[in-house]
Amino acid sequence: MSVANIVSISGGKDSTAMLLLALERETPNLQAVFADTGHEHAQTYEYVDYLQEATGIEIHRVRADFRMRIARKREFIVANWPKDGVSDARIQEALDVLVPTGIPMLDLCLLKGRFPSTRARFCTQELKHEPIIDQVIIPARREHDLVLNWQGVRRQESRARAKLLDFDIDGDLPGVWNYRPILRWTADEVFAYHRQRGVRWNPLYEQGMGRVGCMPCIHSRKNELREIARRFPDEVERVARWERLVSRAAKRSASTWFGLKKPLIDMDTYDPDEIAPETHGIGLAVEWSKTSRGGKQYDLLAAAEDEDTPVCSSVYGLCE
Repeated sequence: MSVANIVSISGGKDSTAMLLLALERETPNLQAVFADTGHEHAQTYEYVDYLQEATGIEIHRVRADFRMRIARKREFIVANWPKDGVSDARIQEALDVLVPTGIPMLDLCLLKGRFPSTRARFCTQELKHEPIIDQVIIPARREHDLVLNWQGVRRQESRARAKLLDFDIDGDLPGVWNYRPILRWTADEVFAYHRQRGVRWNPLYEQGMGRVGCMPCIHSRKNELREIARRFPDEVERVARWERLVSRAAKRSASTWFGLKKPLIDMDTYDPDEIAPETHGIGLAVEWSKTSRGGKQYDLLAAAEDEDTPVCSSVYGLCE
């Protein structure tokens, strides 16, 4: 039986450890793939290049393409928004910005007129899973009897992942099995395996990042967002620009990266007509990240740290 082994690389610690494990096992018909969302930090792109050189295996890059869907959305807006009472000015504003940029994350958000959220994580499905399936897994299935889709997830990460199995069948893709070889590993074991194999981890882990991927991720913790703001202010400004664009593509109201939720905004008193990216966008979230618990006052200790950003800060103890 011919088996294709597909390893998805994110540039993070877990997927890197998984790739190193696959190489150590001399896994046959091994393909590594990186789904580029256009929203990763430059250091992650550099790390993927480094990983390809360090391991000697080509890492295939894939990107989602929303050009056709954006064209259909433009036709839909022209035909249907007037029926819903949307003004001509609002329609023209949406059409002006609803054009493909070539940045998958931004194009997807323009298409939807909103950003992903913790309840609607369409980003992972449409920017990572689907491009890998369409561009790598399905072609591999045509050439092989079976495809193993390696997934670098660990039970320690969440309650949902704690319930996962080492193997299971992908119900939507006949002949494809999901395989999770590091499911029982701890974070310490993952970093130790990097050391054992002589491969560096992504340097963002030494700069306060608990996760590596989108910069920032919608799941960014408070202290992580503060680190992003003080180390990478250009990333915050980029998202602020995106907020202004996506809000113009929205049908009726503004859209912000972290959504309108406490403690960023008082949901009991806010006026939807007064919401704007400039006053309720990522900048507000960054200011909140500088406050102490409860978001009532600024954290003076954190403010002092911001004056002298440490060279290394790690939630995993990598600076010790």
